Amino acid sequence: QVQLVESGGGLVQAGGSLRLSCAASGRTFSSVAMAWFRQAPGKEREFVVSILWSGGSTYYADSVKGRFTISRDNAKNTVYLQMDSLKPEDTAVYYCAARTTYGVVTRTDDYDYWGQGTQVTVSS
Repeated sequence: QVQLVESGGGLVQAGGSLRLSCAASGRTFSSVAMAWFRQAPGKEREFVVSILWSGGSTYYADSVKGRFTISRDNAKNTVYLQMDSLKPEDTAVYYCAARTTYGVVTRTDDYDYWGQGTQVTVSS
């Protein structure tokens, strides 16, 4: 129903910046919110940030607050993740996700659609 494609991942030095994009297509009208999750090797997938399509309310994980910024372009059905002051611990595969329901935004099980992920590597 909803297809998500991430882009923008890559290799960056600590302290640098990177901008990720997530383009949504299909029945995008059914999606009420988008989010970014990340998963490092050997670790569980963790919530990064979410944004509502209508109104644009955001919620950030403490680990990225003040460094990462989420935004969306409703006309283009695209969500962005601006990552500044990157740290080696930010290294992970970053996934874009969409949900069709309102509620707690931090749980992976509450999201209905997922992208394939894009690798972000931060060198020391």
